[in-house]
Amino acid sequence: MLEKQNRKECILALVSACIVVLCTSIGVVMNLTTLHDVNFDHMGIQTFCMFTVNSNILEALGMGLVIPYAIDGLRKRYFHVPNWLVVFLLAGTVSVTLTFLVSLFVLAPVKGFVLIFTGSRFFLHGLGPICAFLAFSFFITDHHISFRECLFALIPVFLYASLYYTLVVLIGEENGGWNDFYGFATRLPVWIPMLLILPLTYGIACLVRFFHNWSFRRLREVRETNEFSKEYLINELTYLAKQNAMEDSLHSDIVIPRRFIKFLIENTDSDKTVRDVCTMYLNIFLDHTKY
Repeated sequence: MLEKQNRKECILALVSACIVVLCTSIGVVMNLTTLHDVNFDHMGIQTFCMFTVNSNILEALGMGLVIPYAIDGLRKRYFHVPNWLVVFLLAGTVSVTLTFLVSLFVLAPVKGFVLIFTGSRFFLHGLGPICAFLAFSFFITDHHISFRECLFALIPVFLYASLYYTLVVLIGEENGGWNDFYGFATRLPVWIPMLLILPLTYGIACLVRFFHNWSFRRLREVRETNEFSKEYLINELTYLAKQNAMEDSLHSDIVIPRRFIKFLIENTDSDKTVRDVCTMYLNIFLDHTKY
């Protein structure tokens, strides 16, 4: 049961991460190769001026880093994404979710839903952000996110908002800055988006946190209700040690997977300590390593 659950987690994370990376790649390439669009000023290299593009690239970078962990999880039967990457993904997911919501409720009513969600915008405004939200909320849930960590999600938005305000309002298009392509300074009093954008972003971060942590708790409950025998611990330990020994060379350092060992102990009826099982792992590893 535990192995099947792990395999399911890895496959879902791998597939969703690949979809997000692919959507971003297609959308950005389409924008870069479109030198003129009557409905959008920022095509070609100017596409990188848009928060839509930058937020999708940020999320795609995070999802791209998930791929090797998912593949490794399939090989070693234990899926784990480091905490720093989960926080990085949170920032990317919140950014693309903000992009989706602004596209849906601000841009689409003005420019038309068909225009905003077709062409490259289908990938960058719609499919990519939706897949990223689903992946992070339900498939990549190996870390409990705190309210404090939600503050990291404000960083990309704050940096872009500061740049946008400087180039659009303080410098202005007539002096070499940007035109107000999002309409935040011309369609609304500038103080309204300035006051709302960060609280709105934090609210989105809390919403993403809610779904992510709900999935995290559900996954933990599944694992806790599946206690395995001592034989299961030995079998898993032997499999992992043999697998790593086969990939080892004389010049490689021996890395003991202490987190996985702790996970095995917590999910079996073994009375051994982490130190005991780490020693067992090392002995099995050395027995199957050719020197």
